[in-house]
Amino acid sequence: MAAGTEETALGYEQARDELIEVVRRLEAGGTTLEESLALWERGEELAKVCRRWLEGARARLDASLAAERGTEDSEAAG
Repeated sequence: MAAGTEETALGYEQARDELIEVVRRLEAGGTTLEESLALWERGEELAKVCRRWLEGARARLDASLAAERGTEDSEAAG
């Protein structure tokens, strides 16, 4: 599965939960350097997924608020 496809398949909560697990494993230690690097890279990917979800949510919220303000402005003018 390509990284872009996997990123879109992961929901926010799923990516967040996996990221928490990656951080837990890194903090616990006991992994080889290679395993630690792989975990770090996975964590970076998961953080990007979460960031994209949050940015999308903010854009939707901003658009909704702007539309609501537009409706209020037109009602006040009318």
